[in-house]
Amino acid sequence: MSLLGLFEWCNNTSVAVAIRDSAWLFPAVEAVHLLALSVLGGTILVVDFRLCGLGLRRQTTAEIARDLRPWMLGSLGVMLVSGALLFSSEALKCYGNGAFWMKMISLFLAILFTFTVRRQATRPGAQPSPTWSRLVGIISLTLWLGVGVGGRGIGFY
Repeated sequence: MSLLGLFEWCNNTSVAVAIRDSAWLFPAVEAVHLLALSVLGGTILVVDFRLCGLGLRRQTTAEIARDLRPWMLGSLGVMLVSGALLFSSEALKCYGNGAFWMKMISLFLAILFTFTVRRQATRPGAQPSPTWSRLVGIISLTLWLGVGVGGRGIGFY
C-alpha cells in the first residue's frame, strides 16, 4: 500500500467523516489538542530552559524533569490521539502539504531526541557539562519549535 492509499483510507474512515461532517467535533478536538500543546510546551520549556541554565536554579534539572514527566507524558499522549483524529479528518489535504510533513518529521525527531539524548541529560545523577546541557536544551527547543511551526503552517498551505 502506498502512502497515498493509506491517507485515502484514513480520510474515509467513519471517525474521519464524522469529524469532518460535524459543525462542532473538529473545533472540540482541536481545542483539546491545543490545550495539550500548551501543557506539553510548558513542560518542555521549563526543562529545556533549566538545561540552558535559565530559571529554577534551586532544583536540579533531574528533579524538574522528574516532577514534570507525568504532565509531559500525559499531554503528549493526548496530543498524539487528538492529532491523529484531526489528521484523519483531513488526511488528503495533509498528503500534499509541506507544513504537515515538516511537522511529522520534526515530531518524530523531537520525540526520539526527548526520549534518548534529553532523557540521559536529565536523569538522576547525570552531570553533563554546561555546554552539553545547553546544546541539548537548544536542540530540544528547536525540534519542538519545528513541530509547532509545522502544525501552525498546515492551515495555510
